[in-house]
Amino acid sequence: MPCSAVTLSLATITAIVAVALLAIAFSTDNWLYIEVKRAQIHQQATKRGDQESIVENMNSKYYYYTRTKGLFRICYPKERPPTVETYLSPVETHCNNVDYYIPDVDNVTKQFSDDAMARLHMGRSMIALFIVAFFVVFIAFWTGVAGCWRRSPGNITSTAILMLLACLLSAGGMGLWHGVEYYEKEKVVGEEFYQQWNSALKEETSIWYDWSYFLAWISVGFYFASSTLFFSAASFLRSEREAEKARNVQYIMPGIAGALETSGSLWPT
Repeated sequence: MPCSAVTLSLATITAIVAVALLAIAFSTDNWLYIEVKRAQIHQQATKRGDQESIVENMNSKYYYYTRTKGLFRICYPKERPPTVETYLSPVETHCNNVDYYIPDVDNVTKQFSDDAMARLHMGRSMIALFIVAFFVVFIAFWTGVAGCWRRSPGNITSTAILMLLACLLSAGGMGLWHGVEYYEKEKVVGEEFYQQWNSALKEETSIWYDWSYFLAWISVGFYFASSTLFFSAASFLRSEREAEKARNVQYIMPGIAGALETSGSLWPT
């Protein structure tokens, strides 16, 4: 009893932490931090003599501005581009949406290259995997409640399998996110991405992973830990149930033996 109770408690806590971390990562906009040193770009443009075109791009293209990028939004913590329509996010940052072209009303994607379409499909699939992971956890919640209420090893094992599935789905979503990141940096998929930037923008832009990204990977680890703990709890429950049956047999057998002796003494020898 103590082993299974403690393990179930730990499994439940890690599951809650995993869901909370993934939900925060999924809904926030700090997967990448992209810092653009606009002053240095302007200086380089002045030296090279192409100041007019660079300044025009700096004032009209959003990728010349420092920004954070999430799964659904691009946000501007400092200056924001005047030509891009933005809105205030829940954390009071000016943002615009990442377009997954669902639905593609104007058939814009027909003009995309194969690499651009591959990137788009990976992005859509990534979002789908994360949503399915949340749905699987929702089912796991009910099997877990039933397992704890009935102290059923079968229900707890089902919960462990579902948590492992959620872990794999989340890890798959992260893998697709890295695939999108790779295409945006290494393939020609649009002027707003690295391969089609001019040399000044490439030199004066720094990109690094931000806290939402790390929360997402940590949540995958917690999903796996929760699944392992649920498997352990199911094993403990099964062992405890078998031990309880063995004790019941020991209590019953002496009573049966005594009854047989008593009934036997009633018959004359």
